[in-house]
Order: sequence, then structure tokens, then C-alpha cells
Amino acid sequence: MGRASVVRRVAAITLVSIGATVTLLAVTLVIGAYREDAGLNARSVRTTAEVLSVTFDRTLVRYQTPDGADHIPPDGVGYPAGLQAGQLVEVEYDAAKPDLVKVAGRGAYLTLMPAGTLVLFLWLIIGPGLWWLRRRYGTLFRRDHPQSLSPATS
Repeated sequence: MGRASVVRRVAAITLVSIGATVTLLAVTLVIGAYREDAGLNARSVRTTAEVLSVTFDRTLVRYQTPDGADHIPPDGVGYPAGLQAGQLVEVEYDAAKPDLVKVAGRGAYLTLMPAGTLVLFLWLIIGPGLWWLRRRYGTLFRRDHPQSLSPATS
């Protein structure tokens, strides 16, 4: 097997590995979001929260639980699209874990579009790359073993 065929084979395996890994991560993200929502919905309490800050990685809110304690979840609120600082918003939080909070009426289904789009565009890039490698250089994943000729026995 020549050096060029080894490089092509490694390139193909790398592309498929990256695609499979990112696809697995996206699926895990969606499953995790649904599991977290199921746990939160089982013990959810609704209240009004004030949006304190909106940044790229999280949106902080403040709300009060029935015992009078103020909560500002350090991880922010789930599904914060469209929120602005100073806004009052209806939220649902887990009665057992008050720092687990999401915007009321929103759920894990909102993770399907970004995760699905990521996977779709990733494979729209990887697929043609693999097709081009295969079309230009032939077989990618099978090793080329020279067939050994055994002496004929009589």
C-alpha cells in the first residue's frame, strides 16, 4: 500500500470520525434536554422572573420561591431566545432544585432545530468530500492487499 493511499484512507477515516462524533454529541444534547425537561416538568412551579442580563452564553433571571428566597440560577434560564434585560417573564422551576429554571411554555423541542441543522450541514460538507475522494482515488476503506500467489500443489 503506497503512502498516498494511506493518506487518503486516513483523511476519509478522519472525516467520518468527525462526522460521527459531532452527530453523537448533537443527539446526546437533544436527549439530555428532553430528560432535563421531563424532570423539571414533574415538579414544576410557575412564577414571574426579572431578566437581569443577557449574554452570549447565558441569560440570568431573578425570581422568588414561595418561602421568600430570591434565586438567581448561576447557569441561567433554559430556552432564553428573545429575552431582554429588565423584562418580566413567566418561568417554571423545579421545586426540588430551584436553580433549574426555564422560560414557561418552552421546551426541549427547541433544541431539535439547531442540533439538526448542525448535523445536516456537517454531513453536507463531509459527504461530498468523501464522494470526491472515492471518485478520484477509488476505494477508501478497504486495505489493498496484494494477492499472494501460492505455488500449485500436485
